[in-house]
Amino acid sequence: MTAIAKKRIQSRIARHERVRKSVVGTAECPRLAVRRSLSHMIAQIFDDENNKSVAQVTTASKEFQGKFGEMTKTEQAKQLGLQIAELAKSKGIESVVFDRGGYIYLVKADSNSSEVHFGTRSSSF
Repeated sequence: MTAIAKKRIQSRIARHERVRKSVVGTAECPRLAVRRSLSHMIAQIFDDENNKSVAQVTTASKEFQGKFGEMTKTEQAKQLGLQIAELAKSKGIESVVFDRGGYIYLVKADSNSSEVHFGTRSSSF
């Protein structure tokens, strides 16, 4: 790994630690964390008080790829938000705190983190 790549990863981890100081999930309002890899995204809902993962949806799953595999990453990110919102509603969760995980969150650009957020909001979550 090059020095530039290491610095980029270290910077994202530092940003994530700064965000996590203020973003805490409770049982009433859990934390929605978004993680990205080069080819997939994972949306996971955490209850930080009880240290439990409440729900998880990933674009790497066979069910998700079967339905939305032909879409672009941005469209898949929006569908990921819709899927996690449906799963959370079925478990009785009404609202969440969004944790961008140190990734860039741009509303104007087509960033995947913002698309997950918009997907959850469009389902009245």
